[in-house]
Amino acid sequence: MAWVTALSLAATAIGTAVSVAGQVKAGRAAKKAGEAERRASDSQAELLDYNAAVADLQAQDAIERGTIDEQRFRQSIRATIGAQRAGFAASNIDVGYGSAVDVQADAAFLGELDALTLRNNAAREAWGYRVEAEDTRRRAEIARREGVMLEAAGRERQSQARLGAIGTIAGATGSLLEQRYGFARAGGE
Repeated sequence: MAWVTALSLAATAIGTAVSVAGQVKAGRAAKKAGEAERRASDSQAELLDYNAAVADLQAQDAIERGTIDEQRFRQSIRATIGAQRAGFAASNIDVGYGSAVDVQADAAFLGELDALTLRNNAAREAWGYRVEAEDTRRRAEIARREGVMLEAAGRERQSQARLGAIGTIAGATGSLLEQRYGFARAGGE
């Protein structure tokens, strides 16, 4: 009969040890997972920061291209007006009077509207890139914060696993003491 009690105590002790080892291992794994999630979030944030910097460059490029396009267009309008003046002069029409002046003024006015449209379109394109850059920066910040929270959650799960292991040890110790010395039977009978 004593060997059965000893065998029962040994089985309980082994079961407790295995359970505690599993809980501690799970806690370590949770901590490592939290750290890995933090690193992944940081990597994602770095990529988002890079994308935001690219969007900033695209915005600057849009403005520069718009400025160049506007200048080229204004130059083409001046060339058009010059060609009109030359055509009028070749036809013996006074280029500074009457319909000739009106045609040149209309060309200059419409050309200016088109040039301003080019500038406005470039500004709108740049604004779109700037909005994209700001959105991307905010997503990077969210990813960083999420990584910090995931890492903290991993540490918390590790702490909970340790407390669970301590609880398992305490419960098993009580069970072993009860089996060995019969505390519950002595008080209950």
